[in-house]
Amino acid sequence: MTETLATAPAAADAATLPQSRHLATAIPGPRSQALHAQRQAHVTDGFGVTLPVFIDRAGGGILQDVDGNRIIDFASGIAVTSIGASNRRVRERVAAQLERFTHTCFMVTEYESFTQVAKWLNEHTPGDFDKRTALFSTGAEAVENAVKIARSATGRDKVLVFDEAYHGRSLLTMAMTAKVNPYKLNFGPFPAEIVRTSSANPLRSPAAAQGPESVTAAALAGVEATLAEHGPGDFAAMVIEPIQGEGGFVVPAPGFLAGLRAIADRHGIVLVIDEIQAGMGRTGTLFASEHEGVAGDITLSAKALADGVPLSAVTGRTELMNAVHAGGLGGTYAGNPLACEAALAVFEAFEDGTLLENARAIEAAARAALAPLVQETGLVAEFRGRGAMLAVEFAEPGTLAPRADIAKEVSARCHAQGVLTLTCGTHGNIIRLLPPLVIGPELLADGLQVLRGAILAAAGPAAV
Repeated sequence: MTETLATAPAAADAATLPQSRHLATAIPGPRSQALHAQRQAHVTDGFGVTLPVFIDRAGGGILQDVDGNRIIDFASGIAVTSIGASNRRVRERVAAQLERFTHTCFMVTEYESFTQVAKWLNEHTPGDFDKRTALFSTGAEAVENAVKIARSATGRDKVLVFDEAYHGRSLLTMAMTAKVNPYKLNFGPFPAEIVRTSSANPLRSPAAAQGPESVTAAALAGVEATLAEHGPGDFAAMVIEPIQGEGGFVVPAPGFLAGLRAIADRHGIVLVIDEIQAGMGRTGTLFASEHEGVAGDITLSAKALADGVPLSAVTGRTELMNAVHAGGLGGTYAGNPLACEAALAVFEAFEDGTLLENARAIEAAARAALAPLVQETGLVAEFRGRGAMLAVEFAEPGTLAPRADIAKEVSARCHAQGVLTLTCGTHGNIIRLLPPLVIGPELLADGLQVLRGAILAAAGPAAV
C-alpha cells in the first residue's frame, strides 16, 4: 500500500508561512548578496556555504530568505530540523525555560530536564538492557566521549572505524573520518590509535557483482583480517554509522551490522553505533539500527535530538557508562537546560507515530519520482536510502567513475529554481535528500519534480 504524508502535530507550525515555492528574485537575491559581502568581510573563509542566501523565516518545509524567496528545504540543516525549523512546542518549552534560567552547568547544580532526556533515551534507544546516558553539546563530543568510555571500560586503546565514515571535525573524530577534503586536509597529524577497515557498500564493493551476501561476507572478512593484523585484544571500540552519512548515504549490505555485532562480542570490543545523522526518526524508525535488528553497546544521538538547539547524547550499557570515574565526563555547556527542553518537545512530537509514518511516505514518494532515473539516464548509478534519508549517486556508466560534476550541476539547477539540495560522498558525486519530516505532500512533490528535471537536464544526451 502506498504511504501518504500524514498531518503531523508540527505541521501546524508552518501555517503562518506559505508552504509553496516562490521566486521573488534570482537566487541569491540582492539583499542576500549584500549580506554575503558583509559575511566575507567579517567571517573566516574556513566556513563554507552551500547556498549563499540569508534566511529570515522558516517553518514546515520552507525557508524564506531576506529577499522574499520561499525555498523548499531538502536539507533540514543537515538532518537537524526534522520537526521543522520553527516548531511550536520547541519554541514554547525553550521560552518557558528562558524565563526560569538559561544555564547553571549540570556538573555544578542540577535540573530535572537533563534527567528526563536521559530517561527517554534509556527507554527508547535499541537494546534490552539497563542503560545510562550522558549529555553533551555536539556530535563530535558524543563520539569522543564514547571512545573515552570504551577505553575506560576495557583498558584498551585502539578504535576500529570504516571506509566512507564521517564522525566529526575535532582532532580525534577527524582521524576517525575517512574523507580528506575538506575535513582533514592540512589539519594533521592525527591520533595514531585509529585503524580503518572495509565497509559493506553494495554498489562499490569489489564483490558487488556477486550480490549483497557476497558484499557482506567480503566486508566482514576484511574486518576480521584487520583485527587479526592489529591484535583484536587491543581494540576498545568499533564505531559504525548504521547508514553512512557524509560518506554517501550508504546503506550497508544486509547482515553487515549483525556481523559486526557478532565480531564485537567475540573479541570483547564495544560496538558504538553512531546514529547522529540517521537517528531520531530520520529513516522511518526512531533509530536506523532498528532496521537491522542490531543494538550497539553504546548509541550516539545528536543533530535532530533537539531540533537545532545544540545537544548530543551517549547512551549505553550501565556497566560501560559507569566505568568512568566521577568527573571524567562533562562539559560546561553539556546538556544545557534550553537544549534539554527542546529535546523534550521533540520527544512529544514522536509520541503518536505520525512523524515515522511521514518518513516512510517521503521515501515512497521519492522512490516513485527518482528511482526510474537509474534506467532513464546513463549517469544515475543508484537511488538508495531509507525513510527521509535518501541519495542519488552519479557515475560513469560501466566504470562507476564518480561524476561530481553532475552532482554539482544538478544541485546548482535546483538552487536556481528554489530547491535546497546538498551533495555528499567521498568523491562529492551524490545528491542527498533530508527533507523535514513535517513537509507537506504537495511541497514534497514539487521539490522532487524540480530535482528530477534538473537531473534529466544535466544528464543531457546520457538520458535514455
